[in-house]
Amino acid sequence: MKLSTGFDISASALTAQRLRMDVISSNIANAETTRGSYVNGKFEPYKRKLVVLEPLQQSFSNVLAKQMGGNDAAGGVRVASIQEDQTPSKLVYNPSHPDADEAGYVHMPNVDVSKEMVDMISASRSYEANVTAINATKAMFVKALEIGK
Repeated sequence: MKLSTGFDISASALTAQRLRMDVISSNIANAETTRGSYVNGKFEPYKRKLVVLEPLQQSFSNVLAKQMGGNDAAGGVRVASIQEDQTPSKLVYNPSHPDADEAGYVHMPNVDVSKEMVDMISASRSYEANVTAINATKAMFVKALEIGK
């Protein structure tokens, strides 16, 4: 296993968590957007986006076989896709709203700001953990170089 593999794994996680935080920020910014998209001649509310992550290495047996053969095993995560949340939009009674239907209800986005904040804290903590892992790897490199002195 190469010494830089730890950097590669943590860097892939940093990239994925950064994108996740960007998507969450977009969700929070559009929590009140009733005209998110124009479909079939009418506006629809913004739909919450979700980031789907997947491992770069699919199975333990593949990693073990590569390591036993002396090859470097790829690791880390990548963004598989960004999907729209399919939960229905919220109906809010507000007859004075310009997007209200005949009954006075407005279709609001399916974004729950408190849920988004929990997801943001989770992504932020994951990002911090990977920064800590990179710093630990860096410290190991420095100690290894000090051995040669």
